[in-house]
Amino acid sequence: MSGMPGTAVIQITNLSSSVNSEQMRTLFGFLGDIEELRLYPPDNTPLSFSSKVCYIKYREPSSVGVAQHLTNTVFIDRALIVVPCAEDD
Repeated sequence: MSGMPGTAVIQITNLSSSVNSEQMRTLFGFLGDIEELRLYPPDNTPLSFSSKVCYIKYREPSSVGVAQHLTNTVFIDRALIVVPCAEDD
């Protein structure tokens, strides 16, 4: 179902600059067990950015296909873009 067979990683772009890691973990944690979450720039960055990017690695690759259904969902003030992402082993 996902664009990259076997990957357990998604990339979420077009994130509001005010979003934090806890909010992302809460939203995407309902779709599967999260193994790792990285938000760029990180929560503790003193500089201001217009948007953020998040990478989430699920324990099960099947969660990727489910997470892609959140594409175009408005979260805070922007429509999310969720795509599968190649894993760096």
